[in-house]
Amino acid sequence: MTQELARPAATPSDVTRDTNNLYEVWGDTVDSRHLVLAILISAVVSLGTYALALGILADILDSAQMAKAYAMLFGILGCLGGGTISAFLFKPKRDVVEHVSDPAFREQVVNDLLKEYGSLGRLEETSPEVIAELRDLGLYELFRDAQRREEGAREPAADTEVDAHASLQPSGGRS
Repeated sequence: MTQELARPAATPSDVTRDTNNLYEVWGDTVDSRHLVLAILISAVVSLGTYALALGILADILDSAQMAKAYAMLFGILGCLGGGTISAFLFKPKRDVVEHVSDPAFREQVVNDLLKEYGSLGRLEETSPEVIAELRDLGLYELFRDAQRREEGAREPAADTEVDAHASLQPSGGRS
């Protein structure tokens, strides 16, 4: 699977990144040279930790089997240490580019939700955390407008019910 990488906004247009050695591994973009170096670092750190732990534990413990087992645990911790070192040395190669979605598309999604579920609820009944998140995502106004339209659609329906009820009252006759 190939992935097109975009330049960050801070990068001048005349500077481009060499994308020939970028690959996707487990859903992330990696530089092949950094991947090889990270594997070597992890191997050296984990095997070094294992050998060091085996040397120390062989003198402390009576059983060679137990010394090997505990040394292997230290080797696993060395793998985690090698991964941590690599994470600090080699920064991510992906550039996150945010795309502003089309307001008409957002409006269509809200309309589809209204058709499917009938009502989206009231923003006044929503927790402050959700309101803050809606504001951060730029969706608060969209849902507020949808709530106003929904309330506006209910009012004429309520007026119609009152008019229908009034028309059922007997009229005419003697007063």
